[in-house]
Amino acid sequence: MTPDPHETSHEYPPESGASRFFTGLRRGFRRKCPNCGHGLAFSGYLKIRETCDFCGHKLGEYRCDDAPPYFTILIVGHLVVPGALAVEQSGTPSLALQLGIWIPVTLALTLGLLPFVKGGVLGVQWAMGIRG
Repeated sequence: MTPDPHETSHEYPPESGASRFFTGLRRGFRRKCPNCGHGLAFSGYLKIRETCDFCGHKLGEYRCDDAPPYFTILIVGHLVVPGALAVEQSGTPSLALQLGIWIPVTLALTLGLLPFVKGGVLGVQWAMGIRG
């Protein structure tokens, strides 16, 4: 008998320590429910679902609004600044060329990484039991 994906009584064995942390992080980076790994955690670009459609886990209880932009800025900054410095050292490009390269790269990296980082933060909060 195949389990009904809309049934809300899925029980998952509790994991402990680092295993739970990395499970939550991996599922979060995939933008999946950190509890089951099957249902989608997001209903839009950055909007977290109230409950998982697969296991019924209450995702709306996790507040991950401030940390993801911080971590995204940290990651993007560590990618863009060395690139900009390397381009500056290899030649003397004009300021307009530098801005023309690095502003779009920064925007693309930020907007591309933010949903995945937010999912990762959601997964870590799940793993550590941080709610509200």
